[in-house]
Amino acid sequence: MAKLLITGGRKLSGEVKVQGSKNSTLPILAATLLCEDESVLYNCPKLSDVDASIRILRYLGCKAQRSDNTLIVDTSNITKSDIPHDLMREMRSSIIFLGVLIARCGRAKMSLPGGCELGPRPIDLHLSALRQMGIEITEQHGELECVVNDFIKPSKIALSFPSVGATENVMLTAVKAKGTTIITNAAREPEITDLADFLNSCGARITGAGESTIVIEGVSKLHGCCHSIIPDRIVAATLMSAIAATSSSVTLDGVILSHLCALIPVFEQAGCELSYKEGKLSVSAPYKLRSPKLIRTMPYPGFPTDAQAPIMAMTCKSNGLTVFVENIFESRYKHVDELNRLGANIKVEGKVAVVDGVKHLSGANVQALDLRGGAALIVAALSAQGQTEILGLPYLERGYEDFEVVLESLGADIKKI
Repeated sequence: MAKLLITGGRKLSGEVKVQGSKNSTLPILAATLLCEDESVLYNCPKLSDVDASIRILRYLGCKAQRSDNTLIVDTSNITKSDIPHDLMREMRSSIIFLGVLIARCGRAKMSLPGGCELGPRPIDLHLSALRQMGIEITEQHGELECVVNDFIKPSKIALSFPSVGATENVMLTAVKAKGTTIITNAAREPEITDLADFLNSCGARITGAGESTIVIEGVSKLHGCCHSIIPDRIVAATLMSAIAATSSSVTLDGVILSHLCALIPVFEQAGCELSYKEGKLSVSAPYKLRSPKLIRTMPYPGFPTDAQAPIMAMTCKSNGLTVFVENIFESRYKHVDELNRLGANIKVEGKVAVVDGVKHLSGANVQALDLRGGAALIVAALSAQGQTEILGLPYLERGYEDFEVVLESLGADIKKI
């Protein structure tokens, strides 16, 4: 079993390029199924979740080949419309294949998805929206079977919560509907806009992506295209947290500043100096961080839940109290006990976590229990005294490409064993 060994206390320096977005790549990979020829994706990160999506595409009859961070997908021939249980269980976002199979094949059969256990993430919003579009859905023994009896019907779909996954599934289904579909209270994340940009390059007619109302005018056919995946804003946030926690100065290349609109004030409150020019964000942290007073996770453009854990790790040694309120997922504080093993002082009550900054953290043996929690442990370990051993790397590898190599290039003492 692989593990990371980190000896903390070293400052980071230099420049590093931010990888492509995991949360953009996965729905766009699924969206290639709507095309009936070849698509080329640039800036595609090398992640286990991406590999899982590729395995699903190949099972369905597609061809996929990678050259470094370029992925070529040929979806001209699809031989199946089902996804086996073992492939679905590899990642939570595999449910995104539901909409594209319905739109391409007129039917879909799959089990409920797997992934990090972050509390209930029901797909009832997905299913309710699809039923409004005339899809007949049968749920039995943990399996979904969907059939289009006549055609995909355009609809006005009002989401009760701006779910990213539900917004994506409706978009992917509606591009082949006979008429215009309108989504209100849609998710506004940059990844939604990136998906719409890809689909529009393939011949779709989508307007309003990135706003609360999205309009999709159905088309009969899509073609492949070349598309560059946007940079990963959560990886950028994690690197910023590591820079701040180690009192370092580093430049991040390939950043879209508007995607970090809810994060920038937190780092400024902590005393970091930030400057941005031509896609490069320079972060310089003080010797002692101030405590951001209150951080509430919210749907975009609010503070992202995926950044909560690494930024919590950053605040473990800040001067004062920081209160976190987790409003998205019920079980997103699994990293707290592991951070406390390193000497942090964090108390949790329901959806509230209070971090009382300590003078120093000490190395210990800890384990990642989910993707972003694993990133938090790395941030804390980089600033701790002595050596930290981190297990549970498969979680980390779902969302961070060669993260130990990236950090080592900036001067961290980190080794994968």
